Amino acid sequence: MAVNTMEMSGSKKAAVLLIALGQERSVKIFKRLKEDEIETLTLEIAGIGTVLPETKQQVLEEFYHMCMARQYLAEGGIDYAKRLLEQAVGRDKAREILGRLTTTLQTRPFESIRKTESSQITSFIQNEHPQTIALILSYLQPNRAAEVIGELPQEKQADVVKRIALMDRTSPDIIKEVEHALEKKLSSLMTEDYTTAGGVDSVVEILNSIDRTTEKRIMDVLEMEDAELSEDIKRKMFVFEDIVTLDNRSIQTALRQDIDNRELAMALRGSSQEVQDVVFNNISKRLASMIREDMDYMGPVRRADVDEAQQKIVAVIRRLQESGEIFSARGGGDDIIV
Repeated sequence: MAVNTMEMSGSKKAAVLLIALGQERSVKIFKRLKEDEIETLTLEIAGIGTVLPETKQQVLEEFYHMCMARQYLAEGGIDYAKRLLEQAVGRDKAREILGRLTTTLQTRPFESIRKTESSQITSFIQNEHPQTIALILSYLQPNRAAEVIGELPQEKQADVVKRIALMDRTSPDIIKEVEHALEKKLSSLMTEDYTTAGGVDSVVEILNSIDRTTEKRIMDVLEMEDAELSEDIKRKMFVFEDIVTLDNRSIQTALRQDIDNRELAMALRGSSQEVQDVVFNNISKRLASMIREDMDYMGPVRRADVDEAQQKIVAVIRRLQESGEIFSARGGGDDIIV
């Protein structure tokens, strides 16, 4: 008797599907998965043992119907998918498949433009209003948005970045209106609820991907127009954990500044082992021993105190970066040391 697939977990179904597809196809699928997903599926496969042909068939049919449901949704939306699935598998099964899909198929607005070359996106949107450009870039990957910003006219760059930073929630009606204006180049599939995009964190990701010259130009304009926003962005541009992106010479330069040993110990208490190793490898053994001792005898510390200590050190690093005395690993012609 075949197992009732309704009672099987998702990972177990996926394991049965891989067994049914065979080794060659499964290997290709594994290459596209994350490490934790591979580990989970490997454990499931190892624990399954023999799988009845009827069970394989049930799982394969369910997978096929899920794929078809995705296609129907993309072609004509929920109602269209519902009608076709009901004809194929019946009302109850159709409702079950769509119920599972609608929790995972939250397609982002402007999905189609995410696959377009940055230069093409720039040429298509550069004459749009800065708010429209900001909205579109908020839905792109940070590195793609950075490329587009770098290609925009200089007088628009800071304005667009500022609008992304100040953006919070955008009505789906407005998103639809913008998508309609972009016609076939933009996605028409989107969620029906309000979508969060933009904000300071979005700007930080973009600026961390952009070249240093463009970043400095944008930040200079923002500092003149909105000093408070500029400081908010600067505070998040380089976090304490990013110290691992600095070369040894830069780390040593930063740590030779007026940084109190106890503050450094406090900052390291809330950091990863990787960060601690990097710092200790760039100070003397005697100083490393003293700071480790401070950390050991410090006892429980408040997160706020750790954040404050880390922020003081970050401020030193940012100042040295801005003066060109130290460099991070990210791109930009100004970062080359001759």
